[in-house]
Amino acid sequence: MPKESFLRNRLNGVGYALKGALLLIRTEASIKIQIFLTLVVTAAGFYFEISATEWILQILAVGLVLGIEGLNTAVEKLADYIQPEFDPKIGFIKDISAGAVMLVSIAASIVGLIIYVPKLF
Repeated sequence: MPKESFLRNRLNGVGYALKGALLLIRTEASIKIQIFLTLVVTAAGFYFEISATEWILQILAVGLVLGIEGLNTAVEKLADYIQPEFDPKIGFIKDISAGAVMLVSIAASIVGLIIYVPKLF
């Protein structure tokens, strides 16, 4: 069987990534909430006419939260697949993964406060 071209491999990779993003959005309630919040802060950005730097920081913060949430979901699904029964070691791993989401969410919230509190008051 002939080896696929570099371009074909990259296109396949993009297809798999899009499939994964859509699966994440369709199946995970937490991502749906975060997508909603993303839309809210995006609308706020346009309303308050935030600067280019503020847009960059907001996009990075949102992207980081969504990306880490996706990794958290993958860790949880993999852990549940490997060990469907309760296991304290698996619980420890899942708690750490959820903690990572919390940490980036706090950081993203601080970025949002730094951007929007001065515009509100």
